[in-house]
Amino acid sequence: MTDGDARPLAVLRATIDALDRELLQLTARRMAVVAEVAAYKRAHGMRVRDPAREREVLAERTRDAAELGLPVGEVEAIFRLLLRASREHQSALRAEVPPGEPPRTVAIVGGHGRIGRVMARLFGDLGHRVLVADVDTEIGAAEAAAAADVVIVSVPIDVTEQVITTIGPHVREDALLMDVTSVKRAPVEAMLAATRASVVGTHPMFGASVHSLQGQRVVLCRGRGDAWADWLARTFTARGLVVTEATPAHHDRVMAIVQVLTHFQTQVLGLTLARAGLPLEETLRFTSPAYLLELYVAARHFAQSPALYGPLEMRNPELGAVTDAFRGAATELATVLRAGDQAAFEGMFAEVRAFFGDFTETALEQSSHLIDRIVERT
Repeated sequence: MTDGDARPLAVLRATIDALDRELLQLTARRMAVVAEVAAYKRAHGMRVRDPAREREVLAERTRDAAELGLPVGEVEAIFRLLLRASREHQSALRAEVPPGEPPRTVAIVGGHGRIGRVMARLFGDLGHRVLVADVDTEIGAAEAAAAADVVIVSVPIDVTEQVITTIGPHVREDALLMDVTSVKRAPVEAMLAATRASVVGTHPMFGASVHSLQGQRVVLCRGRGDAWADWLARTFTARGLVVTEATPAHHDRVMAIVQVLTHFQTQVLGLTLARAGLPLEETLRFTSPAYLLELYVAARHFAQSPALYGPLEMRNPELGAVTDAFRGAATELATVLRAGDQAAFEGMFAEVRAFFGDFTETALEQSSHLIDRIVERT
């Protein structure tokens, strides 16, 4: 075809638009079949996620893509998203909820907050009756707690124990009292002291802005009453969450690394950048993908509320130990760099590489994928 025979650009774009609509229609048909799969799995007591089937699908689709001359990596990414959407759809359709499972009444104290809304959606999707009590609702926290089978405290961390003490006596003995805060020792102790009901401490390891609950992690700390704790673990799993169990003390120690150290280093980076005297826009003209990834994490962090991160870090009992360790590592590294001591630098590299072990290979693969996606969108 010569340039003179080529179709006009407007026609080509209209054709692409029509093909995209066909893709959407096919996706809708696919999700309708996924709904049938969900019904079958529920009737037969099957799990939503089938890793062997997912591997089979990805292998076949990437093989087909290669035969059609399509970019294999991009096609694999598309089908991974489709598989995640399929799992989310099946979970929302209660595929892992046994047909005879009775619905519960779940009261969420602080249900108009960001995580409170996520909890309301989670339990509502699974067919439970949700009562929301907040500062702007007609129903009060104590009244909601007395009426519920499950009472969730989802309020700012600095008032969590106060709210627990207030509503705990209103929770029925045959019910469950739980919280969703980022520290666990103090809230669990407060719940055990405030009520004779079953007690479970939980910590959703994700923010309210997640697009899907599939594969998101939640920590569960048993306080009192294994029957309710087992029910809660099954409920979270049925909605696609990954449950990690821990004691409250172990949770807080691990969170000192997973949250406090992570947020602390991000805050140090942000504060250093803000005071370095070089405009952000100028650094972006020279950005590498890795720097851009770090900037996205830092800017995302500072776009959120200090009222969230301050108490989360300040109330962790391991705060002092982890920040002292960070300061010591930073001082040691700065000393090595200023001295130009390459041997010491390589020794530090070897120490950290040994700590990461085989995870370095996973990190290279996954971070390369993330960097590719970031570069595509810039």
